[in-house]
Amino acid sequence: MKRKVIRIDEELCNGCGLCSQACHEGAIGMVNGKAHLLRDDYCDGLGNCLPVCPTGAIAFEEREAAEYDQAAVDQHMKTKAAVQPQSHVQPQPQVQPHVHAAMGGCPGSRAASLKSSASPAPAACAPSAASDSETGISELMQWPVQIKLLPLRAPYFDGAHLLIAADCAAYASGDFHNRFMKNKITMIGCPKLDEGSYAEKLTAILVQNNIASVTVVRMEVPCCGGLANAAIEALKNCGKMIPWNAVTLSVRGDVLS
Repeated sequence: MKRKVIRIDEELCNGCGLCSQACHEGAIGMVNGKAHLLRDDYCDGLGNCLPVCPTGAIAFEEREAAEYDQAAVDQHMKTKAAVQPQSHVQPQPQVQPHVHAAMGGCPGSRAASLKSSASPAPAACAPSAASDSETGISELMQWPVQIKLLPLRAPYFDGAHLLIAADCAAYASGDFHNRFMKNKITMIGCPKLDEGSYAEKLTAILVQNNIASVTVVRMEVPCCGGLANAAIEALKNCGKMIPWNAVTLSVRGDVLS
């Protein structure tokens, strides 16, 4: 069958092993100091390995590949746990709040917590007396923010209030940071420009993490409906009862619903 799997460029791979650690299906192994896709049927095509690669050696490709086999993955992971082979993988550095300066890392895709998530989330979409556009304070709590680049699992997802937003919403709404982003983990996307649906990845994030709530902020333009539909599909398919709400903005930034 033809489907999306990862492709690893050996010339770009520096052998750090972070992708092998990030792959929860054990699809990536280190061979002669380089990362390799061990078997097509171990790769779920969700790309949890992409954001952690510091050299950009991993990308998606659509080709003929064996269908993802959860039973094979489960057996593979049991075998790995039982054998516990000697690891050649370097430990992943811990990310400190407000700072991410890993040597040789790509700041565009490496996961990082930017703020403490200990403070309680405000009521959804509640306005504030002073906007961040006036104070100049960013309310971004993590990096990256693009849905396609976000890992499936990260410490900042634990107990998180998610904001799934159209990437142009922040430009339309002058107080977007204070009104929508504050105390939330933000993920952005544009269904018109990005390939495929976000539903599968959003479902995996909801399933694999303890998510407290979901807020969707979309624009009034019709193509933005794809973002809201993907979020709703993920909420239906995750098997959890997660509180959620949706907000529609006009192109002038007014809240329409």
